[in-house]
Amino acid sequence: MSRIALAIAFVALLATPLLLRPATSSTDTRGAMTSQTKRQVIILTPSNEQIRMEFTWAFAAWHMEKFGETVDVQWSTPGGAIDIRRMLVASWESRLEKNLPVGGDADLVFGGGSFEFDTLKKEISVSVTNGGEARLNSATILEPVELPAAIVQQCYGMSDIAGQKLYDPKGYWYGVALATFGIVMNMDQLDKLHVPELKSWSDLADPRLFGWVSLVNPSQSGSVLTAFESITQRVGWLEGIAIMRRAGANARGFAASGPRVPIDVSSGDAAAGVAIDFYARFQIQAISDAAADAREQRQDQQEDQQKDQRQDQQQDHQQGQGVQLIFNAPLGQSSVDPDPIGLLRNAPNRETAIRFMEFCLSKDAQRLWQFRVGTPGGPREFELRRMPIMRSLYTNEFTRFIDQVDPLAIASAVKFDNSSMRAFIPIVFSTMAMDTHPQLKAAWSAIISHPAYPRDHHGVVHACDVADAQLKSWLEKFDALPMVPTPQGDKPLADMDQLKSLRDGWLREGWKDNHVWPAQSEPADALRRLFLPFFKENYQWIVDQSLKRNTA
Repeated sequence: MSRIALAIAFVALLATPLLLRPATSSTDTRGAMTSQTKRQVIILTPSNEQIRMEFTWAFAAWHMEKFGETVDVQWSTPGGAIDIRRMLVASWESRLEKNLPVGGDADLVFGGGSFEFDTLKKEISVSVTNGGEARLNSATILEPVELPAAIVQQCYGMSDIAGQKLYDPKGYWYGVALATFGIVMNMDQLDKLHVPELKSWSDLADPRLFGWVSLVNPSQSGSVLTAFESITQRVGWLEGIAIMRRAGANARGFAASGPRVPIDVSSGDAAAGVAIDFYARFQIQAISDAAADAREQRQDQQEDQQKDQRQDQQQDHQQGQGVQLIFNAPLGQSSVDPDPIGLLRNAPNRETAIRFMEFCLSKDAQRLWQFRVGTPGGPREFELRRMPIMRSLYTNEFTRFIDQVDPLAIASAVKFDNSSMRAFIPIVFSTMAMDTHPQLKAAWSAIISHPAYPRDHHGVVHACDVADAQLKSWLEKFDALPMVPTPQGDKPLADMDQLKSLRDGWLREGWKDNHVWPAQSEPADALRRLFLPFFKENYQWIVDQSLKRNTA
């Protein structure tokens, strides 16, 4: 989608909450409320309806108690975190090109992961010509906010977890919840496949999972991209790519959004998948609620039919078992990422927006994430099943959590600190696993069907793990990565130390004038066209060799 189209779409998506403003609403040029204004705040978010409703109710109550004023919360949901970021960038660029003030349509961005917010705090610059003179118009999307030190200290107690910062030191964003990444599993399906509980990322390479893994396109899901990045950061670039390739080979398909994976797994269409914790736990909650409703309905029916108590208890036990869905964040291989909130530049309701930020760091908000419905401090109607970021809750109120999970026990430090890996993961994964999925599956099927493939080997089987010369050559071809053209000659994508220069030269267009890619092409698209035939040919070679072997 073009920049102009994205900007138009962004304005259109904001139109609904803006049209819902009371007719008497007005603000002065500084965003302060006039005497006739009913306070409101407009928030862009990828969060689900349950979170939006609970935070609307709780903030209204908190605001009335603290300030004696009613307040309306208007939500806009343009899509996932990546969609919101792209639309904001397009809107800012469009306005800067036209010498117009940026922002002014919404107040806050709520949720989406620290990487997206770190991107939103970077300055956007657009070259414009005014009166024959060229100059740069620049602005950041987020505006830094210095919240009271007492509020920040009470909420966090520490500035990071395993090296991951919990809030931006300059105030561009503040984490409001914690997220972990892991594997959601349908234990009934795994039992049928004779696959034990998956506890490591490499367990997704198990050949018995062929056709039973659910994955999401990392180009469309920031949470899945962060999950894939956390794998490479902890096991290394090549090992991480090997895990992702085998998971892709075992995949039944690729969804466009993160919430789809737990749904596929719970329905039995997949046995396991990569998910962010709260998507998995929300689906676990949905199954539990559905089972409880079914039990209640069945009990009512049984009472009407005057069935004996023994039959009633037996059927209730069978229904209560339901689908056994569990979530594991691989220990020592997982990251904990804050889900932030940030103030948009030129927010029309700035004062109320900052109050909402302060509310999100309060105990009233933090308890909503994990307390049960109806309990003191808990949500009104929906159990949100997310992990709070307030450290004191884990110390003083942990027994009241629905999920007895401590992020400090899950988080592990980055072993391979290379920020360039993230930029290449969507391109490599799409060409290595998604665009070539039929060829990838065929090659993987040939490899795991080879008589020399070690059935008792746990995790990833590499060429160095096998003695058979033929299978070794197949695995070498299967795991190969392409060379990348540079002004100094071709460089190996397999070399993690080369990734920064390749990223800066290609994806940041440092080699734009060196004719490394066609002048009319986007460099990312040019890389995809370069990688695609490499992977296809390698996979097809394995398939051809397998056919020769079978017909010999």
